[in-house]
Amino acid sequence: METSVNKDAVMEVFNLRRSIRNYTDTPVSEEDLRMILEAGRQAPSGENYQPWRFTVVRDKANKDFLSRMGKAGSGRRFTGDLLSKNIMERFAKLEDPEKRAKAFRKLTSGDVSAFVNQADVIIIISGRLDVWDAPYDTSAAIENMCLAATSLGLGTCWVGATTLDVRDERRINKYFGIPAGFKSFAILSVGEPSRYPHARPRHPLSEIVFREKFGEPYYEKEPEETGKKGE
Repeated sequence: METSVNKDAVMEVFNLRRSIRNYTDTPVSEEDLRMILEAGRQAPSGENYQPWRFTVVRDKANKDFLSRMGKAGSGRRFTGDLLSKNIMERFAKLEDPEKRAKAFRKLTSGDVSAFVNQADVIIIISGRLDVWDAPYDTSAAIENMCLAATSLGLGTCWVGATTLDVRDERRINKYFGIPAGFKSFAILSVGEPSRYPHARPRHPLSEIVFREKFGEPYYEKEPEETGKKGE
């Protein structure tokens, strides 16, 4: 069966996708939500196990709970990075001391992940523990949903901080009734962006694509740019 796809339109969706952390109060329509979930359902999976399960969260109290969990998880993670000097290396090129201190506060306080309750919808992505490929399969589903949302003019942010610590994951599973035999891998915030961030830089293909052996450049020079790259 022959298919016809507008390649430019596809690449535009890839290039426009951003990690959105600021949302308006405009609700996500049920039609758009269903399309996003359908995109996740159509993701590839090893042996077609389709291990993913999607829990749609719209209730304010439940979203606030996920916000608190994300804040706590990110706060612990980035405080550890600060103590181990990893953050210092990451922001070594940020010379403005005031901007650097502001970035450190946002990360170590956990506020970097507390924004999720601003979104109209949060989707908890869980996967079957008895499927070895579940981490990869659920990741494919999440990216499908991110791209579908972008094509609809909506924004998403893929947040792993809420479930990175197994203790937090267990609290979330208990709170939302996610049964034994399933692992929650991440949450995805979905909503209308109130602010659209600039594209973040990407390494050129000439640095990341190799010919036959690792380190042997496939491209001697960077091919013509196909568009801006998002975060």
